[in-house]
Amino acid sequence: MGRRWWAARPAAGRGLPTVTPFEIFFDLVFVFTLTRIVAFMGKPPDPVAMGRGLLLLTLLWFAWSGYLWLGNQTRVDVPPIRLLVLVAMAGFFVAALVMPSAWDVGPGLDGPLLLALSYVLLRAVHLALYHWVGEPVLRLRIRRFAVASVLSWVPLLVGAVLGGWAQTWLWALAFVVETGGQRGVVQNRLGGWPLRSPEYFAERHGLVLIIALGESFLAAGVGVGVMVTRIPVLTAAVIGFVLIASLWSIHFDRVSPVAQQALARARGERRNRIGADVYSLGHLPLIAGVIYTALGFEDVLASVTAAESPGGAALGWPGGVALYGGTALYLLGSLLVRYLSGCGTRVNHLAVAVVPLLLLPVGRAVPALAAIGLLTAYLVGLAVLPRRSPAGRRPAGASATDR
Repeated sequence: MGRRWWAARPAAGRGLPTVTPFEIFFDLVFVFTLTRIVAFMGKPPDPVAMGRGLLLLTLLWFAWSGYLWLGNQTRVDVPPIRLLVLVAMAGFFVAALVMPSAWDVGPGLDGPLLLALSYVLLRAVHLALYHWVGEPVLRLRIRRFAVASVLSWVPLLVGAVLGGWAQTWLWALAFVVETGGQRGVVQNRLGGWPLRSPEYFAERHGLVLIIALGESFLAAGVGVGVMVTRIPVLTAAVIGFVLIASLWSIHFDRVSPVAQQALARARGERRNRIGADVYSLGHLPLIAGVIYTALGFEDVLASVTAAESPGGAALGWPGGVALYGGTALYLLGSLLVRYLSGCGTRVNHLAVAVVPLLLLPVGRAVPALAAIGLLTAYLVGLAVLPRRSPAGRRPAGASATDR
């Protein structure tokens, strides 16, 4: 009773199998950051900005993933932890606000440096909290990972100061250094992070993907404004909605249940590995696919809105690649989740995922409205195809004796 609440170390173990409202609030701020990546990549999208946007997404995804592993370890909505997690949320929010200036130095404070400092804040708070709540074995792993994480801050900050292509390459180096510490040291040599609550872990990844699907496309459609009352623009918007629903159905009706079953059945280090591979790693291309597809959708709306012809002008290569390539990336990410869950894949699965890339030349040759209509028709076909395997099928490689 004499210990103050801010000095009391939280109990190990999450204690709750489901995501709390506070964590949903955290994830909404994170997804707002992702929608700002779409704004960073520009109207119309620029190939260089599209590549840099992927780099920003990767850095922010692994920063967010760290807080999910923290929430798997202990509750983050209790007073000793919640205050510092709110500080991290402020870091995400600042990163979102300065995102369009991630490579530009304009009036006011330095955008790239603010973004780099926000990332350092996110990582520092996470490392401190994770070390605080962890048991001795986990603390050793965190200290080993912290060395690589802190080393990665050096190229991150130097790149922010230098700007331009030096910033791009140094930030990519920062990602390589930190990921090397995560995957090479903690995952492969020390057994990975312990996964305590499979239900929570799967639910939270699913929620952030759903939020990203909704918010990214809503953000893309905001720029239409009053022009949405025009029939071609409204048609394009409704087709985009059907596209979103199809992407949701393809993953959550067919692949997500398989991944959840694999995670629930696994035990010990195998469970830790599935959590790190299927969710922390495998869901990244899903999120990237959503962002690029939303960017392409935004380009379609801009084309239909500005053109005098009903269908709009044909998409440029950046917009076409974003729309069709983003969809293909999402499908490949879903396929990767299935594969890493131990269910295996077939050649026809891969063929289905790359069809949008084969349709890209056709999408580039027709008006923008027809381009998104063609892609959406294909995705609707995938979504309504009957499943060939029962939902309860045991993933290949899993057994009742997994420990």
